[in-house]
Amino acid sequence: MSGALLIAGGAIFLVLGVLHALYTFAGYLAPHDAAVSAAMSKSAVRLARCGTTMWRAWLGFNYSHSLGAALFGLLCATIGIALPSELPKAALFVLLAVAAIYLWLALRYWFRIPVVAIGLANLCLFLAWLAY
Repeated sequence: MSGALLIAGGAIFLVLGVLHALYTFAGYLAPHDAAVSAAMSKSAVRLARCGTTMWRAWLGFNYSHSLGAALFGLLCATIGIALPSELPKAALFVLLAVAAIYLWLALRYWFRIPVVAIGLANLCLFLAWLAY
């Protein structure tokens, strides 16, 4: 049972990560106001002196976030598939802790769809941890 729950929770994070990358590529995560996008394209990042703009940084942040969510989902699912009996329960707690941080971020900064999906993934991982 724990394995299936880990796979389910991981699959949710994997799908969210892939969708996030696709939505970034398609421009769905760009500012609604075109003037903001234009300003971001012209504004340099203070930290970087190599000419990186806020727009390029924004794209990089979105793609790296997508990669992190997808890889976290793959990790959860892989552990669910292989679920070795000698795996310490604390390892599953670490997965649950990371998922809880994603949920906190979603509640604090994002919108309803990621909150619901990440909440469901958290429930799966929590139940997997309890059942292990």
